[in-house]
Amino acid sequence: MDFGDSPEEAEFRRRLRAWLVDNNPGLPASSTSDEYWEGQPAWHQALYDAGFFGLSWPTDVGGQGLPSVYDVIVDDELAAAGAPPRPSLGYLVLGILHHANEDIRRRFLPGIVNGRDRWCQGFSEPDAGSDLANVRTRAARAGAGYVITGHKVWTSYSDLADWCLVLARTDPDVPKHKGISAFAVPMHQPGLEQRPLKMINGITREFGEVTFDGARVPAANMIGDPGDGWALAMTVVSHEREPGELGYVSRYRKVVSELAGLVRAEPERYSAEQRRDLAWAAVEAEMLRQHVCRRLSDRYDGITHGPEGSVDKLLMTGAEQAVGHAALAIGGLPTGAATASNSAADPDAHHDDDTWLRVYLYSRAQSVMGGTAQIQRNLVATRIMGLPRS
Repeated sequence: MDFGDSPEEAEFRRRLRAWLVDNNPGLPASSTSDEYWEGQPAWHQALYDAGFFGLSWPTDVGGQGLPSVYDVIVDDELAAAGAPPRPSLGYLVLGILHHANEDIRRRFLPGIVNGRDRWCQGFSEPDAGSDLANVRTRAARAGAGYVITGHKVWTSYSDLADWCLVLARTDPDVPKHKGISAFAVPMHQPGLEQRPLKMINGITREFGEVTFDGARVPAANMIGDPGDGWALAMTVVSHEREPGELGYVSRYRKVVSELAGLVRAEPERYSAEQRRDLAWAAVEAEMLRQHVCRRLSDRYDGITHGPEGSVDKLLMTGAEQAVGHAALAIGGLPTGAATASNSAADPDAHHDDDTWLRVYLYSRAQSVMGGTAQIQRNLVATRIMGLPRS
């Protein structure tokens, strides 16, 4: 595989690098503050308006129809510049592209791609997280539309969203995988309440829980046919688990670069063990980058991946948790937070900024979000290795 830039790719990289000099928003390390999430809509629109977002998506929905390597160039340069990663919307775009009719695609995809419309994903429920087919939210036919009743949780960006991609049960009398349909539901209406969920690292703007109590959606907003929701969900979660689709590589490399800068500035302050933790995080981030390049090479050869997305998710979990551990080891804890049990942190460090503790705490969730590590290992065992289920 040759990962060198073509002349066209090199020129694109040069333009992006020059643009970032004046347009890097300087947001905090990703996923560590409400300020970061509040700045995402403006960052999305700035990237799109400058021609650096939605590059590999079709032109008729607002993309540029370019090879996926251009997305990788964007990720590389954002990480190198210390800029936030590109917004994680690929799973929504691809889910609608693959399953919706032309009317749905025309009405909704351009606004998702250009960032003018904000979306969230209403999949997980209190009793339907890893077992997504167990969704209990109901959509009952009423005239020209549906009435939705139920409860979604861990709904990303729900406080900013104009629309929600909702999975709801439309037929309770068939096997649970077959009675689910998908809808584009407007968030600003009676019968719908969004409440923020405060995370252990203090963030309140990333996740929320959404209650539907008689919310309405037109039948024309169903994505696919009745009962097609499970197929759409599998497309969405497959792409959701691919680190290259979400710019995760850029995020990890950004954090590693910032930590390396701390060590270079005061090398005498860090022990050999702390430097080893950082080195391992750098190895994991680079491993993931190379894996993403391999996945892109497969795409160019016409190779598609299904259950292999579980391998991607496990590799991504290892990388993020290695980066989180290094953040705690190098960045330390804020003033007053250090304890004897936190041997990874510098006991002599005194910080008023809790950014690195937040990075560490967020990383612990990676083995749960998007499908638990246990579920991914079961999928690898049964669907890739062919092992028996019991």
